[in-house]
Amino acid sequence: MSNFQDNLTGLIEEVSFAKRIIPCLDVDNGRVVKGINFVGLRDAGDPVEVAKRYNQEGADEITFLDIGASHEGRDTIVDVVKKVAKEVFIPLTVGGGIRKLDDIYNLLNVGCDKVSINSSAVTNPDFINQAAKRFGSQCIVVAIDVKKVSNGSYHVFVKGGREDTGLDALEWAKEVYNRGAGEILLTSMDADGTKAGFETNITGQISRAIDIPVIASGGAGTMDHIKEAFECGAEAALAASIFHFKEIDIMDLKRYLNSNNIPVRI
Repeated sequence: MSNFQDNLTGLIEEVSFAKRIIPCLDVDNGRVVKGINFVGLRDAGDPVEVAKRYNQEGADEITFLDIGASHEGRDTIVDVVKKVAKEVFIPLTVGGGIRKLDDIYNLLNVGCDKVSINSSAVTNPDFINQAAKRFGSQCIVVAIDVKKVSNGSYHVFVKGGREDTGLDALEWAKEVYNRGAGEILLTSMDADGTKAGFETNITGQISRAIDIPVIASGGAGTMDHIKEAFECGAEAALAASIFHFKEIDIMDLKRYLNSNNIPVRI
C-alpha cells in the first residue's frame, strides 16, 4: 500500500507542477482564424475539426475565443462550443461576449470547463467576484490584453484590442486576483501573431506578483520562445499559428521542453 501511495503522490505532484501547452482557437463567423496584432485575419479551419486534432495530438487544454462577440455586442456562439465540447476530452476554456452569470451557466452546461472574461470584467469588476462565488474560482479565467504605451508602462485594452482602458496591466492583474479569478490569460497585443517571442517582461512581472497561474499568450514562433515563457514564470503557454499551420508538433515541443528540464505531461 505504501508503494501505491508513494506512486500516487508522485503522480499528483507531477500533474500539479506540469506546465501546460494550450492551442487557441480564435473563432470569427464560425471559422478558426489567425491574424497579426489582432488584425489581418486568415482562415485556419473548422473549429470542431481543429479541436479534435489538438485533442489527439497531446494538447493539455484548448481555449476557444469568439473574437467578434464583445465588440459586436452579441453572445458567444454556444452551438459551436457544444459541438467542440463533445469532441474533446481535455479541459476547454471559452471566452468572448460573456457579460452575465447566465452566459457562464449556459457555456458550462454545454460542456466547457472554464470561461474567460475580458471586457465585461473591466466594465463591471464585481462580475469577477460574482462569477467566482457562483461557479468557483477554478472556472473563472480573466483575459487581459496588454499593449506597451509611450511612457513604457503596459495598459489594458478591451473590445478585441480596439479600446485603451488606461488601466495599468500589473495593477489590474492584482485586482482580478484579489476578486477571485482562478487564472489570468495574458496576451501581448504587440507580440500577437508576430512569432517574435512572448512579452516576457510584463508576463514575468505579473507572474511574480500574484499566486494564480498566468497563461502567456502572443508571439510564440519557436520552441525556445515557449521555454522562455515558462522560465519567466508562466504556468501555461498559449499559441495559435504554430499549431494551426503545423509548424510545430505538440509532442515534439513537449519532448524539447522535457529535455530542457521544463516539467510537462508526456
